[in-house]
Amino acid sequence: MDPNVVAKLESGWCSLASSGSKSLIKKYLTKEVLEDLKRQKTSFGSTLLDCVRSGFEHHDSGVGIYAPDAEAYTVFAPIFDPIIEDYHKGFKPTDIHPAQDWGDVNALGNLDGENKYVISTRVRCARSLVGYPFNPLLTEVQYKDIEEKVSSTLDGLAGDLKGEFYPLTDMSKEVQQKLIDDHFLFKEGDRFLQAANASRFWPTGRGIFHNRDKTFLVWCNEEDHLRLISMQMGGNLGEVYKRLVTAVNDVEKTLAFSHHDRLGFLTFCPTNLGTTIRASVHIQLPKLAANKAKLEEVAAKYSLQVRGTRGEHTDAEGGVYDISNKRRMGLTEYQAVKEMYDGIKELIKIEKQS
Repeated sequence: MDPNVVAKLESGWCSLASSGSKSLIKKYLTKEVLEDLKRQKTSFGSTLLDCVRSGFEHHDSGVGIYAPDAEAYTVFAPIFDPIIEDYHKGFKPTDIHPAQDWGDVNALGNLDGENKYVISTRVRCARSLVGYPFNPLLTEVQYKDIEEKVSSTLDGLAGDLKGEFYPLTDMSKEVQQKLIDDHFLFKEGDRFLQAANASRFWPTGRGIFHNRDKTFLVWCNEEDHLRLISMQMGGNLGEVYKRLVTAVNDVEKTLAFSHHDRLGFLTFCPTNLGTTIRASVHIQLPKLAANKAKLEEVAAKYSLQVRGTRGEHTDAEGGVYDISNKRRMGLTEYQAVKEMYDGIKELIKIEKQS
């Protein structure tokens, strides 16, 4: 082990421990756990420092830890397991995530038949390719290799999923900004990801795929190797969910994804394991928005996460919130989406009665 790595871990830990941070990494990275893990390495070469550098740099992190490769969840289990249990509402080290189950794709309907509240609906999942580390350890060649595998697989999609892959390296700034403004494309600059070493060689190996109607998108090498996204205007969650399930099943025929018997699908961030499903709406709730405490209270009851219009670490623009299921582990894909469905229905009901 490089003594510089150990020294950075020790000084970073002392700084975090003496800070007012409320992060999960501060809560669970005790001196004993640090001593236990500070000289460990995965076969990809990642260390504890690769996991915690973002939380060490940003004491205002909510979680503060990322996995630099799939093995990190096992090698550094003494720190990942308690954080996973805390964030995922009691998913204990002895618990096993259920097998993939999309349920009845025709069972979910429209959240907002009146078209008064839900502006748009989106369901996405993340996937990591077997045999590659995650962002902090990817070489420039590996970024390009993943991009090639992903783009060639997506070129084979048919029907309403058929579309085109656009590498960021060939994309004009104008087109890039238009896609960002339309909430289609990811952007560089998240300080938490940058501190985690997740933005190396930007924009090499990054790209976006979308079908003709821009109702199905794939992000390549943003935070995870793959983000598969189904979205459309309005509140018809049933249509959005069915499209995503079809797409994931088609892509899985060609690409092998990193999966753990206990934790489910593995990704860069421990908040996004298991199903990795995030079902969300952009929704206007003016009365509830005026009473943020009430909004947060109802959201918590249904395990929903309330974020700004453009996602995490952003503000609500024009009173529009991004609200999604928070739980990803210990339940099936269908159950995760149904949890969001039930919670949004309840929020709309309260908004109408307010």
